Amino acid sequence: MSGIKVLVVDDDMINRKLMTAILKKEKNIESIMEASNGQEAVTLLKDLNDIDLVLLDIIMPIMDGIAVLQIMNSDPKLQKIPVIVLTTDESKKTEALNSGANDFIAKPVRESDLMGKIERLTSF
Repeated sequence: MSGIKVLVVDDDMINRKLMTAILKKEKNIESIMEASNGQEAVTLLKDLNDIDLVLLDIIMPIMDGIAVLQIMNSDPKLQKIPVIVLTTDESKKTEALNSGANDFIAKPVRESDLMGKIERLTSF
């Protein structure tokens, strides 16, 4: 089985680079794409049909993570892709999970938490 392809969505470049650095350590992750806002993420998700997992920030300009979840949930091709929400705003947890997120991690992200949730959702 080939590795998984992950889309990291965060408006903060430092957070994207941190997630990418964590993911690159994992041998089962084949490739990592980045988007700096929800609109970029939706475009990538619709253009590429091989993304296996999305790590999604909630609070972003242009299009926030909740809007991305709603779009993914309404598209049969996208609703099967697991999404882990990463945010500093704990109050968004229920809204994110109700909007279709599969899991939630509060920032700052701990590598062990992230990898455990990715393994559970992707069964790699």
